Amino acid sequence: MDTNVPEISLPPNEPVLAYAPGSGERRRLGEKLVALRGETIEIPAMIGGRAVRTGKTVEIRAPHDHQALLAVAHCCGPDEVEEAIRCALKARREWMRTPWAERLSIFRKAADLLSGPWRDTLNAATMLGQSKNAFQAEIDAACETIDFWRFNAAYAERIAADQPLSSEGVRNRMEYRALEGFVAAITPFNFTAIQANLATAPVLMGNVVLWKPATTALLSAWHTYRLLEEAGLPPGVVNLLPGDGPEAGAPMLASEHLAGLHFTGSTKTFQHMWRMIGERIHRYRAYPRIVGETGGKDFVIAHPSAPPLAVATAIVRGGFEYQGQKCSAASRVYLPASRWPAIRQALTEQLDEVKTGPVEDFGNFVNAVIDRAAFRRIAGYIDRALAHPDTDLVHGGTYADEQGYFIAPSVFQVRDPLHETMREEIFGPVVSVFAYEDARYEEMLDLVDQTSPYALTGAVFATDRDVIRKTSDRLLDNAGNFYINDKPTGAVVGQQPFGGARKSGTNDKAGSPLNLTRWTSPRTVKENLSPPTHFAYPFMK
Repeated sequence: MDTNVPEISLPPNEPVLAYAPGSGERRRLGEKLVALRGETIEIPAMIGGRAVRTGKTVEIRAPHDHQALLAVAHCCGPDEVEEAIRCALKARREWMRTPWAERLSIFRKAADLLSGPWRDTLNAATMLGQSKNAFQAEIDAACETIDFWRFNAAYAERIAADQPLSSEGVRNRMEYRALEGFVAAITPFNFTAIQANLATAPVLMGNVVLWKPATTALLSAWHTYRLLEEAGLPPGVVNLLPGDGPEAGAPMLASEHLAGLHFTGSTKTFQHMWRMIGERIHRYRAYPRIVGETGGKDFVIAHPSAPPLAVATAIVRGGFEYQGQKCSAASRVYLPASRWPAIRQALTEQLDEVKTGPVEDFGNFVNAVIDRAAFRRIAGYIDRALAHPDTDLVHGGTYADEQGYFIAPSVFQVRDPLHETMREEIFGPVVSVFAYEDARYEEMLDLVDQTSPYALTGAVFATDRDVIRKTSDRLLDNAGNFYINDKPTGAVVGQQPFGGARKSGTNDKAGSPLNLTRWTSPRTVKENLSPPTHFAYPFMK
């Protein structure tokens, strides 16, 4: 195995395009939106590089427009999964032996293609299929995906270059092998970059993947797969398998060849899959690696020294960008009573400016939630909060699904800090605020710790440096990504590796070498240049 690779410097992050009025990128993206919306494509399964049409189809419609039929996808079952496993294992024999430089060059080319001719396609597919506005699509589908591919390639080279010492007469080396079997990548709807990274990070390290995207993200998943094909990824290395969990996901986990699970989604689903793997542990050829990022009930806590306008802006952006459908979204907020009137005024003034509607109108900050099930679940939380005697509506509280699944950004003030909207992950545009007596700040830190089983992201706002230090230390276990005077969303590859602990996941930090090392099975090789010719040692004389 070739491990002779030089260490290289990390790449820069992909610049974020502004899409300002009159700009070329805005015009091109608008044209691509019209083109993609004007056609209904067929999405087959891709098994061993071959398109497979099962005849069991599902419609892909724009969440913000029920009439916009974007695609028809063919769903897979156990037979297709079994064929994909066979094709993946066959492809593994060559792919795992492909030199590092050749493997990584494919993903560097994919990043260049996405930075150039594929940018508008993947952004538009994400906007239409997942109802993201132009900026949210740009930072996700374009920039973060590009960063994942470029940074992961650099991290992989650094891992390969990490070699053991060799003593006199001995040559040692570390081979970073692929896992024995295949990796199941089961990916979410909310980030195109996450689904791309989950499917390709193991591949960078020489593994083969069975990829089951969320049905509601199949349009962007399909174009991501086509981009990888154009970049030169060999057939069978990544196999695209549309379908639901029981039909497509369960057979993957049941295979004796399962080598790993790369997952982002709900805590309940992750725990169910972990149990399935545990029950079958005696059947696998090797112990599967389990890497998962799941839920969050992410907090913002402000000290009396916090600047009100900055806190209000963080709530608007952190709580309502992409309709709050981020596992890192701010959803529970603890504010000092002395600052709450000023924060409330700034918050409501900004929310009064927020427009909600379809993604094609670039003036809309908030778009539709992903599907009918999400719409009904979130609306249920709003209805119960409106009816509860211990909650007051600050803003929003309305919703409608005649044209699309639209929910107004909603803020509630709660008198009970353990109200369900402060404890449970809603995954929608709902933020709850608890105003505490200023002198009880220390108690609030205990409350933040004890209220939620999650530990994904959190933020503190304060100008008192001693308070910031003490808060950071007290909430050490409460957030894998912790923010000081900033919203708790928007982690950037190479800058803030992402992941949380407790019920938020295994904290393997996507966008860092920590994640990539989970997808290797190292082998130590020792070569003795002058082997002994007799068993006796000097001490025996």
